[in-house]
Amino acid sequence: MAAVGLWARLRARPVLSSYSPLCRKYAPSCYKNEQRHQEYSTEAAVAEVEGLRPLPGGGGGWDFVGAKEYLEYRRALYGEITHKAVLVDAVGTLVVPSQPMAQIYRNIGEKYGVQYSEDEILSRYRWAYEQPWGRSRLRYVADGRPFWQFIVSSSTGCSDLQYFEELYQYYSTEKAWHLCDPDAEKVFQALRKAGVKTAIVSNFDTRLRPLLQALKCDHWFDAVAVSAEVAAEKPNPTIFLKACELLGVKPEEAVHVGDDRRNDIWGARDAGCDAWLWGNDVHSFKEKATTDLDCDGSKSPYKFLP
Repeated sequence: MAAVGLWARLRARPVLSSYSPLCRKYAPSCYKNEQRHQEYSTEAAVAEVEGLRPLPGGGGGWDFVGAKEYLEYRRALYGEITHKAVLVDAVGTLVVPSQPMAQIYRNIGEKYGVQYSEDEILSRYRWAYEQPWGRSRLRYVADGRPFWQFIVSSSTGCSDLQYFEELYQYYSTEKAWHLCDPDAEKVFQALRKAGVKTAIVSNFDTRLRPLLQALKCDHWFDAVAVSAEVAAEKPNPTIFLKACELLGVKPEEAVHVGDDRRNDIWGARDAGCDAWLWGNDVHSFKEKATTDLDCDGSKSPYKFLP
């Protein structure tokens, strides 16, 4: 899809006239407006992703095949549903680390005998993070310390508890993080003023709430659904449904913005929410133009509807 700001994306689009093959394949009852949620799943999301074809010439854009079919599918299920709520991922979408992880692990670790290079730490970190976590079906339980102790020791070869605590506390402070988009505050204030409800949906431990307070952005949101409290991690749709419950909206009335296709896009859509990929469908929270490219490539005026 065309690059747009979050505000511009939250504007009504014209109705497309026909149902798509995606809708007919995965929700044959949609013509009768029955069984509205049961058929569209991760399998359909994969099909939608596969329908996005790179534009010729290697320009990095995408055509509108999969996007158009997905929009048609949602309209077949829900009609012209206006988004009443915005759900936002935390790390990678709202906030990012202020310095590279491997650099921090090495800099703090030098006094504890860590000798791996930053490249080695990064490689080992990625390996450790992808390993099955055998102690629980959840990685982030309560403060997440057991999981993060495994990550730190695997990444650096250092099991010194004092080293771990120094790292753990560092990532609890505003020094370690900054907002992805400097205009985010203005946009979230405008959304809430317009009557749109907002929530954070994040795979994180119990440090998230105090971290949002330290970054002075906790008041931008009406609710926070954090996996350590909900006992469900994305892409499990439970965490998205919990966020919608906290906001008092139906899943189809919410759109989730996140940077991970599996966790954020497929997970949200499995819950019945709309979903936009940060860095692809949405590049900033800033309000941009009052027009944008519709999914068929034509210019369409938008009118914001809360």
